[in-house]
Amino acid sequence: MIVRTLKDCENSPRKIDGGNWQSVRMSLKDDNMGFSFHITTIFAGTETPIHYQNHLESVYCMEGNGEVETVADGKIYKIEPGTLYILDQHDKHLLRGGSEDMKLACVFNPPLTGKEVHDENGVYPLEAEAIGE
Repeated sequence: MIVRTLKDCENSPRKIDGGNWQSVRMSLKDDNMGFSFHITTIFAGTETPIHYQNHLESVYCMEGNGEVETVADGKIYKIEPGTLYILDQHDKHLLRGGSEDMKLACVFNPPLTGKEVHDENGVYPLEAEAIGE
């Protein structure tokens, strides 16, 4: 059994600062679960272009507000507590923080190793160097 607290993960190399966002990576590839689990904060008033070409992601909003826009068709979806959006087609999207920070629970498949940050195209590499505990 693996047990971790958000507080412990926030005070470790598992907390990654992405500029417009912070991600606390609570479960990673080396946990051998077939997915990774993250608590991510998207800062109010920001816009982040993302295109997970190598990963599928499910995102559940726990706090705050914002929106996600799918680039292919320009559709905009409001995000608020209780909203789940699933990037099941490697959707290129714009994630926007609203009037307050959004706290999101995110699941990635394949799992992240822990060091990933978006490249210039909003992509996470398929494999990044794993973080130490």
